[in-house]
Parts: sequence; C-alpha cells; structure tokens
Amino acid sequence: MQTPCILVCSIDMTTGYCFGCGRTRDEIGAWTLYSDEERREIMSALPARLATIERRPRRETRRQRMARERADS
Repeated sequence: MQTPCILVCSIDMTTGYCFGCGRTRDEIGAWTLYSDEERREIMSALPARLATIERRPRRETRRQRMARERADS
C-alpha cells in the first residue's frame, strides 16, 4: 500500500496538516480504509498542502537519520 508517511508525525495546529506528509488526522487514521483511487487523490493534494505549512519541525526524520548514518559509515 502506498503511503506518504515519512515518520514525522506532528500536526501543524494552524493548518491541521501533518508536518511530515501533509495529511489530516482523519486521513491518517482512515488511510488503510481508503481505496487506491482515494489515496491517489489525497496524495496529489499533499505538495500544495505542505507548501502552506509555515514552519517545519526540528526533528530529524527516520529517512534523514538513516541516510546520515550511511554517509557516516
């Protein structure tokens, strides 16, 4: 199942979007219940949503940490 999750699960209180993926709490909670088409529709809206978030969380994502650890090795 395709997912936009990057393991930065923190909701922007202004927009209601996750800082990591851009989904709402409801969309995150119901993700496995959506059809492939519904997931594709939501995912197509995510780049525009993420652009509306003013600040980014300071946490390092799991993906970033793994890439950094590989580079350090």
